[in-house]
Amino acid sequence: MNKSASAHWQGSLKEGKGTISTESGALKANPYGFNTRFEDEPGTNPEELIGAAHAGCFSMAFSMLLGEAGYTPDSIDTKAVVTLTKQDDGFAVTAVALTMSAAIPGIAQKEFDEIAGKAKSGCPISKLLKADISLEATLG
Repeated sequence: MNKSASAHWQGSLKEGKGTISTESGALKANPYGFNTRFEDEPGTNPEELIGAAHAGCFSMAFSMLLGEAGYTPDSIDTKAVVTLTKQDDGFAVTAVALTMSAAIPGIAQKEFDEIAGKAKSGCPISKLLKADISLEATLG
């Protein structure tokens, strides 16, 4: 399975503007830029999108693992806070803090904690944050 998203950018870093779109159409030419990333202007940014992807992925992985253990959650609510830190060689995502609350009938705290830990390390987006990255770049 392959899913795709694209970005279009025009101009310099601070004055430039871009749009982000997804293959599914969930995002279609959504604006992003320096001001939406560092100055809290309306629009999205890469870190926010990573946070949304991580929160969604974790919730689905947790639900799957709960099902394998015989539980059906009434609800799972997850928030991901992505930390972007300035370093000597530029910026880096240095942390993602997941906060989750769930209503799961019949589960004990110890089993809840164990399954949540497995979901944190096993969801594909958690694994992505440790992945090798390749690039095919074309100047056109």
